[in-house]
Amino acid sequence: MPSRDGLLIAPAAPLLPQVLLLHVLAWASVLLAAAGLAWSGTDIGALALVLLQGAAAWGLSFRLELPRWWQWINLGFFPAAWLALQAELSPAWYLAGFALLALTQWGAVSTRVPLYLTGRRAREEVARRLAGYPGGSFLDLGCGTGGLLAHLARSNRAARLHGVETAPLPWLASRLRLGRRAEVRLGDLRDEGLAGHDVVYAFLSPEPMARLWQQARREMRPGSLFISNSFAVPGIEPDETVELDGGRQTRLLIWRMR
Repeated sequence: MPSRDGLLIAPAAPLLPQVLLLHVLAWASVLLAAAGLAWSGTDIGALALVLLQGAAAWGLSFRLELPRWWQWINLGFFPAAWLALQAELSPAWYLAGFALLALTQWGAVSTRVPLYLTGRRAREEVARRLAGYPGGSFLDLGCGTGGLLAHLARSNRAARLHGVETAPLPWLASRLRLGRRAEVRLGDLRDEGLAGHDVVYAFLSPEPMARLWQQARREMRPGSLFISNSFAVPGIEPDETVELDGGRQTRLLIWRMR
């Protein structure tokens, strides 16, 4: 399970069962508390119930050390659903919301990797490293909407650029954005080979880092670079760490393969 410092301490349980279980536990605790209050003559309304359930779900998410974005989702899911019911929205809105979430965050369910976008400073630092490999091959694991690849296509026209993205909508945006300037594949990040690339970049989550590092050691040639945005490889110190400015307090962790 990932710790709060971003390191993978032990294999994590599947995420979706954890989320479902914590909501069941949150509702059980809130309903038991409401029953106790009702027994004493105190009645709380539906809004208070869903707010308490959200708080309980957030607390359990924090205790289970789920990714922070899941903590916020669990906090607001049932309160938002209750407010939507009060507004009597058409069922089509719920279907559209689910479809949008699936198209943009499919990787969060299948691989526990949400959609992260690489910031300007990180793009510039990655471009500097790629410049050390004239005509080199670059792979972006989880390329999202293609912002990093587009930056590299402008700054290094000789580079051979590749990306892979799990979620359909960001992949489509990346393909339309880049055209023939980069090869972008829709597929599972875990199926992507790393051999033949001079620089491999990943902005993923703590979940895949241990496995990904082992793959990089097997497949990447000596002298090539493996770069992770923010998420460490358990127990392996990077050869270089670049602190990035901005509110997210991100950093680039860089390993030179041997």
